[in-house]
Amino acid sequence: MSTEVSSPTLAKPASSTPALAWIILTGLALIWGTSFILIKKGLEVFSSDELGAIRITIAMLALLPFALKGLKAPKPGQWKFLLLSGLIGNLIPAFLFAYAETKLASGLAGVLNSLTALFTLIIGAIFFRQKITLLRVLGILIGIIGTAVLIFSGSAQETSSNSFYGLYVVLATVLYGGSLNIIKHCLAGIKPLTMASLALLTVGPLAFAYLCTTPALEKLATQPQAWEALGYITLLAVFSTAIGLVFYNKLIHMTNTLFASTSTYLMPIVALIWGVADGETIHLMHYVGMAIILGGVLLVNRAK
Repeated sequence: MSTEVSSPTLAKPASSTPALAWIILTGLALIWGTSFILIKKGLEVFSSDELGAIRITIAMLALLPFALKGLKAPKPGQWKFLLLSGLIGNLIPAFLFAYAETKLASGLAGVLNSLTALFTLIIGAIFFRQKITLLRVLGILIGIIGTAVLIFSGSAQETSSNSFYGLYVVLATVLYGGSLNIIKHCLAGIKPLTMASLALLTVGPLAFAYLCTTPALEKLATQPQAWEALGYITLLAVFSTAIGLVFYNKLIHMTNTLFASTSTYLMPIVALIWGVADGETIHLMHYVGMAIILGGVLLVNRAK
């Protein structure tokens, strides 16, 4: 899910929304909403830590040309923030999402990912003195309530054995919120694509080094189905990280960040549709929790 790595400073108002912007927005929702089912498919062969390491390694390689081209873009003092953004915005969440989906339905993971917007606001208010209004506080509380409903819904057996894995997704969204604030406040002046590629360059070698300690490469040599699973992970890394990022930046240039953030509301719907199509059980209260979360996110983004 590297969904999420663009600088708000690129936003500019648009008097009208061109048709191409709606096409790109739909494409983003499909790309990012599909990422959760791709994780699930990759986990059919690879362990969660193997999947996380493969994902970051491939994503780094996909954006490597941009990273090499932009090595001189950051100021010396910005490299530590690039490393921190790479760790909490890419590397650690890749492992957390994969581990969560060993027990949690991919559709529910997609809905919980919407909490990123709430935690971005909270962290910005606490550490970067961003303005937070009463309505936004209300939106945060609504989002937390929706999270509780979503995590603790379902049958008693599901709640006891699987639902707590949703907390790993929640932790990942907290990290995403921190990374987005670092990008906004500490990495000004670096183009978003260069920023993302350099952040991946700082952590990609760590992921590859860890990957070499796992039996992932052995699985490719001994298990024919491992290549299909690798294909899913490759789609996840290339589309969700590289192509998704390019489209998102293009969308912000064409319209504004408010319009682009609409993908936050569409992505969980795509994730749930994929999950149901793959045979996942979604209970009524799961839909209630989803509606509450999206309501909270919408209130936070709309509140002045």
